[in-house]
Formats: sequence, C-alpha cells, structure tokens
Amino acid sequence: MIKFRRYHTILFILFDYLSALIAWFTFFLYRKYFIEPEKFGYSIPFEVGQRFYLGLMYVPLYWLLIYWITGNYSDVWRKSRIKELSSGFTIILPGVLILFFTLLLDDEVASYNDYYMTIATLFLLHYGLTLFCRISLITYIKTLIRSKKIGFKTIMVGNNQTALDIYNEIKNERFPSGYMFAGYVTCDGKEGYLESAMTHLGIYKDLPGLIHQHNVEEVIIAIPSTNHNEIIQVTNILEDVKVMQKIIPDTFDMVSGSVRLENIVGTALIEVKHEVMPQWQLVLKRTIDILVAFVVLLLLSPLYLVVAIAVKQSSKGPVFFKQIRIGRYGKPFHIFKFRSMYVDAEQTGPALSSKGDKRITPVGLILRKYRLDEIPQFYNVLIGQMSLVGPRPERKFYIDQIIRVAPHYKQLQRVRPGITSWGMVKYGYAENVAQMVERLKFDILYIENMSIAVDFRIMIYTIKTILQGRGK
Repeated sequence: MIKFRRYHTILFILFDYLSALIAWFTFFLYRKYFIEPEKFGYSIPFEVGQRFYLGLMYVPLYWLLIYWITGNYSDVWRKSRIKELSSGFTIILPGVLILFFTLLLDDEVASYNDYYMTIATLFLLHYGLTLFCRISLITYIKTLIRSKKIGFKTIMVGNNQTALDIYNEIKNERFPSGYMFAGYVTCDGKEGYLESAMTHLGIYKDLPGLIHQHNVEEVIIAIPSTNHNEIIQVTNILEDVKVMQKIIPDTFDMVSGSVRLENIVGTALIEVKHEVMPQWQLVLKRTIDILVAFVVLLLLSPLYLVVAIAVKQSSKGPVFFKQIRIGRYGKPFHIFKFRSMYVDAEQTGPALSSKGDKRITPVGLILRKYRLDEIPQFYNVLIGQMSLVGPRPERKFYIDQIIRVAPHYKQLQRVRPGITSWGMVKYGYAENVAQMVERLKFDILYIENMSIAVDFRIMIYTIKTILQGRGK
C-alpha cells in the first residue's frame, strides 16, 4: 500500500508540474500575440530569451512549493473532487496575484484593462489545467478504492451491536470508502458481536503495537457515548500514535469542537481532528522558529558569554544544565539551560523550585527573574525539538503524576513544547503537581486555538514579563 501511495503522490506532483509548465508557456504566447501587439500596434515576432527559460524553470517549482506548504500532497488518497474545486481556487488565486505583482506588473500595456486580462488569463489557464489533471487523478484513485485494489487498514474498537452495525453498513456500501479491516479490539476482553465478522486482535491497550504491526491508518471507535471513561481511555492511548480516529456520531459531545464530518456519501462517521493548525501555518511557524532562534543565538552571543562567566563564578559546576524532558509524540530529548542551582540540587529525588528555594544560587535568582536561564533553549528550537511557543516540556516523573489526575495531559504532546506558553504567561512556573494541573487548562486552550497570531500575542506578553522581571 505504501508504494502505491508514494506512486500516486509522485503522479500528483508530476501532473501539477506539467500543468504549471503548460499554463505558463501558453500564457507567454498570450502575452506575445495579444497583449504586446495591442500596445505597440504591430505583431511582435515570437522570440524567446533568458526570462522565458527562467520562467519555465522556476514558475512550476514555485507552484509546487505553494502546494507543499498548503498540504496538498499530505494524503492524496483522501482527496475530494468537490473540495478540490474550492481549495484550488483559494490557493491558486493568491498564487497568481503574487506572480503578477512580482513578475508581470512592469509589463508594458496599452491600458489597465490589459492588467486585469493578464491576471484573469493566467488564473484561468493555471486553475483549469491543474484542476482538470487533479480531478482526473482523484477519479482514478477512487476507482481503485471502490474496486478494493487499494484502501486504508482499519481496526474497530468495540464488540457491541453498534460495532456490528457499522461493520455491516461499511461492508454493504454502494460506493466503498476503502476500509480494510485488520480486526477489532475490545475494552474488556469479553465476547460480543464481531467474532464471526473479523479477527479479535486483543484489548484497546494493545492498539499502539497493533497499529504498527498491521500498518493501520484508521481506528473506528464504536463505543456508546454513555461509556465516557472508555472513550477517553482509548483516545488518550492513541494520542502518541499517528493514526486517524473516527467515532460514531453519538459520541460527538465527547470531543466537542475537535471533530469534523468528512464523508457525506459513505457511512456516517466523525473524524477526530488532530491538525492543530493549517499546514501553511505549521510551515510558517517552523520557519519563524528557525529564523528567530538563529538570529537570537547569533546576536545574543555576547550575552551568552557574560552569563556563562557569571554562572561559572557563582558556584562550582558546569555552565549549562541539561535534563531529559518529554517532547512531541512522547519522545524524550535533552533540554538546555544556564545552571541556576547548586550542583546535586536533587540528591533526594526530583523536586520543583519554589519561592525562597535555597538550592538556587545568587546569580541563578537573577537569571530566573529575567528568564535568562532559558535562552540556551533556542538551540533546542533550532534543531526542531522545541518551538518558540508551546506547552512547557515536563519530566516523565511529573507527567506520570499529572496523567493520574488529568489524563488529557497527553493532548499537549500533539505539538512541540515551547520556550514560553500560554500557561506560562497566564500562570507562571508551577511549584507542585497541583499547580501543573491548574496550568494545564491554559495549555489545552492554546492547542485548541493555535495560530500564528496567538503565538505573537504570547511572545509579546512574554517579552513584557521579562522586561518587568516578573519571572521566578
């Protein structure tokens, strides 16, 4: 299945490239035979120069970059022909306007109407060719799905009458949606309704291993909405797993605000939404992270030297302090700080800092007040372990305690941890697990409202906190 998907993704990229190439070549002819003669009053000989070849070389690559940034190649098997018409319009029109203002605005024209015709012609050529090729490819892929030559490996969670009804409805679909069941898991291990329909693979706690073993792409949670605890347990265990989750409509209230209905024709299932931001914003967020981290590391290098000398002279021990924290998808990484405590500050075990903490050095108090101890983390941001803005990473020791009280903490691991966060701005550093749980609601709120605009607001408030020396 993987090789077929890669092949179809390459086809989409190739067709997009050829569509952009042909559209730009045709547009060049239009300018030569319609726009320029109207300006100069006579036919212009068809001659090609350096700009023509550069256009054919770079304009198609420009479009491929835009499509990649906007997530057009993330999952070509799930594309919709109707949705492609609208999404293509919203992507291609701004792309055409950018081309016009960067490459075509200085063209000599007879009147401003020619500018409008230039934009309209380029848009219609590019949009028409691109959408024709894409819809043809989507139709071809849907034919393969409906003939069951390709599909999505799926596991059902549940063994009740609802699960059996969903299975039968999917099995008898007039237009198959592509589900290929690897089997089912249960919450309690008891027998039920699916024994004769598919293979019993185990219980829900086995899901991460089963998903990897069977290359599963979708999990259908067929648990009645009244079983709140079971649904939460299943969704929590899938937080660290890259798999699409779908639930029966009755459970909509359990994930209010984080689901969307995708399939209109097939079985009525609701997809649990895991994309915290549009693809283009994710790319922009990561680009900002890299640029800011690089500039800070470069421009603040004199400050790093001053702080390093101060830390070294304040007490015995290394300049930098590193500690294992849990990052995105539950992966551990080393976080870096300037050391603000005496060496062996945790001889008796993990302990959070608090007001009047005697483990903190005199220099450390100043570093913490202005959060200068955190600036080495821009290196973590640069290499992709952290972001400028995101939930603060914690140690596994404390995460295990938090999850016992607030299982939804695992939702924070859907994103990169950050140097600063909404929780840090609104609540500050936590001195115990209870305060960590209290701060959690702000970080959950951040994830549900993630955007570049929100990130900038948090960064502005963080800078204000630093300048006022309100850190600790």
